[in-house]
Amino acid sequence: MSQSPPPHRGNAALFSVIPRLIPLTITSFLAMLAIGIPLPVLPVRVHDGLGFGAVIVGAVVGSQSLVTVLTRGVMGGMVDIRGAKWAVITGLPLAALSGLSYLASLAVASPELSLAVLVCGRMVLGLAESLFITGLLSWGIGRLGPAQTGLVMGWNGIAVMAALAVGAPIGVLVQDSFGFAAVAALAAACPLLGLMIALMLPGVPKAAKGGAPRMPFFQVVGLIWRHGLVLSLSTAPFALLGSFVVLTFAERGWSGAGIALSLYGAGFVVARLLFSHTPDRYGGAVVSIVSLVIEGIGQALLWGAPQMEVAWLGAFLTGAGFSLVFPAMGVDAVRRVPRESQGVAIGSFTAFMDIALGLTGPLAGLMVARAGFSSVFLAGALACIVGVVMVFRLKRRTV
Repeated sequence: MSQSPPPHRGNAALFSVIPRLIPLTITSFLAMLAIGIPLPVLPVRVHDGLGFGAVIVGAVVGSQSLVTVLTRGVMGGMVDIRGAKWAVITGLPLAALSGLSYLASLAVASPELSLAVLVCGRMVLGLAESLFITGLLSWGIGRLGPAQTGLVMGWNGIAVMAALAVGAPIGVLVQDSFGFAAVAALAAACPLLGLMIALMLPGVPKAAKGGAPRMPFFQVVGLIWRHGLVLSLSTAPFALLGSFVVLTFAERGWSGAGIALSLYGAGFVVARLLFSHTPDRYGGAVVSIVSLVIEGIGQALLWGAPQMEVAWLGAFLTGAGFSLVFPAMGVDAVRRVPRESQGVAIGSFTAFMDIALGLTGPLAGLMVARAGFSSVFLAGALACIVGVVMVFRLKRRTV
C-alpha cells in the first residue's frame, strides 16, 4: 500500500490550524496531571504510610500501565463507534474518580483494604488514560484534518511530557505541605478542569458511520505492528536514560545527572515545537530515519562520553531524536487503515510504547549486572540502528 505525504500547505495554513489544537492540548495536559501529580507520592504512601515493601510499591504503580496496555485497542474501537468527544468526556471523569479513590483509601483503617482501594484507583486511571488519550488524538485529527496528523500527535506529546515533568514536583510539594489527601484532591480536580474545556468544544463525526464496515482488530494490528515496533525501539533509549543516567553519572564520578535529564526534556520539547509539522510535510519514514539517527548518536555519546559535557550533549540529542518518532510513525500507521478503524490504530500503536516502557527496565537490569550501567546506552544505540533498518524496509514495502 503506497501513500505519499500530502502536499505542503505553507506556514500560513499551519499557523491557522494551531488555535484549533490548543484547547485539546490544554485538555490533554490537565488530564495527564492526574497521572503526573500522584506518581512520585504513591510509593511513599504505600511504603511509609501503609508499610508495604518495594515489590508491592512497584505493583501498585505498574497496575495503571498494565490496564492501559490491555485496553488501548478495545478503547480505540469504542472511539471509532461512539466518537472521540464521547471518549474524552467519559475518560476524564474516570481519571477524577481515580483521585477520589486515593482520597477514599485514607478513610480505610486496614492497610490491606486501603491498598486495595488504591489499586482500584490505579486500574480505573489506566482505563481512563486509554479513553482520553485515544479520544484526544482522534478528536484532534478530526478537528484539523488527516493532513495534520503529525502535528496533532506532536502537540499531544508535548502536553503529556509537560504534565509528567511539572506534575511530579507539584505532587511532592503538595505532599510535603498539605499531605496525601491534598495530592489526591488535586489529582481529581485537574481532569475535571479539562472536562470543562472539552464540553465546550464541538465534536467531530464518528469514524465508523452507520453500517460502514470496520476492519477487525487483528487485521489493524497486522497493518501497523511494524510501525509500532519501530516506536518500541525508539522508546527503549528514553526509558534507559530515565532509569540509568543518574547511576551512570555516579559510576563515573560526575555530579550533573540532573542537568542531563533537563537537557533530555529540553531536546524533546524543542524538537516537538519546531518540527511537529515535518511528518505531515515529508512523510513519516523520512522523519523517523533522521530522528532515529540523532537518537542513536545521543545514546552512543552517553555510552562513550569521556567527559560530562559530552554526556549532556548525548542526553539532549536523545530527547530531540526520540521526540518525533511517535508522530512520524503514527502518521504512517494511521494512514494505513480506513477512517472507520482510526481509533483502533491509534490505540494499538500507542500500546507499543507502553510495552517498551514496561520491558526495557528489567531487560536492562540483566545487562547492567554483567557489563555496568553505561552499557545500557550502547544497547540503546543498537536499538536505534535496528529501528532505522526497519524503517528502510517499511519504505521498500510501500513504494
